[in-house]
Amino acid sequence: MSSPADRRPDDPDLPGGRPGGGATSGDVRLGVEEWLAAQGVDRTAAPPPEDPAALGPEADHEAVARKILLDQLTGRARSRSELATKLARKGVPDAVAGRLLDRFEDVGLVDDEAFARSWVESRQAGKGLARRALAQELRRKGVDDEVARDVLEEVDPDDEVETARTLVRRKLRSVARLERDAAVRRLAGMLARKGYPPGVAFRVVREELERAGHDADDVEVPWD
Repeated sequence: MSSPADRRPDDPDLPGGRPGGGATSGDVRLGVEEWLAAQGVDRTAAPPPEDPAALGPEADHEAVARKILLDQLTGRARSRSELATKLARKGVPDAVAGRLLDRFEDVGLVDDEAFARSWVESRQAGKGLARRALAQELRRKGVDDEVARDVLEEVDPDDEVETARTLVRRKLRSVARLERDAAVRRLAGMLARKGYPPGVAFRVVREELERAGHDADDVEVPWD
């Protein structure tokens, strides 16, 4: 899957991308640092108060919210829902949060589709997760189900099966002392926890056991 194109904002107050798409996490970090430097913000200074109300009755909630968002996006890309939750916990009024999040979306700094694509790539490579598990994680991140579904449709089923094979091969040595049926259950259970459907899990386990020299012809492969 290709990375989103590099974009810059039309709004000089916001780093990162242009209307019409998202920015990569690297773009966001670079843009955020450039913006902070231009504003003379000292990154080593003490962070803003946890509660914006502590700034007093003249507190500029939008400035506080902007600082929170830029700090959050410096580390990695985040979903709109994650950012909205963070702002709410910091006491930023809903109207201010919504307005600023809309503005960040307009310039591509907040882009749930780009976030979902990046998350899927990372969790596939790092944890070997299948589409079912990835869908659950994206839902917990607040990504719309339709957006998640569109991104997950880009996952190649053949690549997913090969990832399952790699996971089983890494685990074979740890189950070598178990009886065959116990080893099958252990390996299939590992794949199930990573989101692989039963049919794929048992088929891969059977084939990899046979490849390793074990008799697995009678291992039943359940329907997905």
